[in-house]
Amino acid sequence: MAGEAGFPLANVLTYAVVVIAPSAAGWLLLHAPKTVARVARRLKPRALCPAGRPIQAVAADLRRLHRMLDEFEPGTPMIRRVGTWRAYDSLLIQACAAMAVEQHLDELPEEGMDREIERLRVEESLRSAGMVIH
Repeated sequence: MAGEAGFPLANVLTYAVVVIAPSAAGWLLLHAPKTVARVARRLKPRALCPAGRPIQAVAADLRRLHRMLDEFEPGTPMIRRVGTWRAYDSLLIQACAAMAVEQHLDELPEEGMDREIERLRVEESLRSAGMVIH
């Protein structure tokens, strides 16, 4: 072998393929399903999770508080009335956020004619959007 200087490069590459190929094929057989599933999960569009409470629960609470506000007796303590109105307004704000209805209750003073008018407007907007309040 007078013309050859050491191992030819083709022999080294052939040897590397023969040694590495079975190991690589075994690795692919074991890990390919998990890798494909992981890639598929990342590519799959995710369902949007609604923020906040379910709209059915908010509507049920609105109806309950609306009944309470209608049934207050003349001697009901003011703190109970104010607290119930604040809770009712908070639920109206949640319902508006869930149903994409514009509201300004959080910008108005706690009491007054402007707030009463906005409350009525919001209730009607929610009714128009399909929510049953009372």
